[in-house]
Amino acid sequence: MQKINLVEIKSDDDFEIDMMYAKTQNMMQTDIYSKIGMGNRCFVQPDLWSCLQKLRPLLQEKQLKLKICDAYRPPLAFEMMKKIIPTEGFFAATAERSQHCHASAIDVTLLDKNGVELDFPCAVDAYEEKYAKQVMLGKVNEFYKHLEKAKYSWNAPEDAKKIKNRDMLCQMMENVGLIALEHEWWHFNLPNKEKYPLINAVFDTKDNFFFFI
Repeated sequence: MQKINLVEIKSDDDFEIDMMYAKTQNMMQTDIYSKIGMGNRCFVQPDLWSCLQKLRPLLQEKQLKLKICDAYRPPLAFEMMKKIIPTEGFFAATAERSQHCHASAIDVTLLDKNGVELDFPCAVDAYEEKYAKQVMLGKVNEFYKHLEKAKYSWNAPEDAKKIKNRDMLCQMMENVGLIALEHEWWHFNLPNKEKYPLINAVFDTKDNFFFFI
């Protein structure tokens, strides 16, 4: 197998890696990335890393930190997620259609100088434990109603401060060349998605990262 041509991002003064699927606080209540040997490791396309590098001066100026909650998602992990929550429309139809499986998308939020997450209309992935438990039972109506808060069209007056943070993050990410997803405030991906192939990855016992296409 050939060594993968991705950049691994590690936590530093400007970025914090906290992969949501390497722990159980997610909609599937399962540490999927740990189960496949990837753990709390974050990989992106070199082009995406170049975009993120441009964020550093602004993050430092605003005394903020970018928390990366998801990035490259191996198709194996994607298929496991689909089996846990088979509800149609909950995930992309196939791994091919998920930009995370191409390492060309990231899910992010912002932290203040003390490491406290800024307030947004909802959490990344709109995660709340009570909704996760409902979804795992096939009950999605309440969660889908809550998920409306993830859209850029959400403009409830009581969420004015949260919306301001949402729009600030969006502007920051778009200014460095990334594209926002209208219905997920936390998701940003590279343009020209056809440029980036699907990446199938495995991890060996020494935690070295390899890939095949």
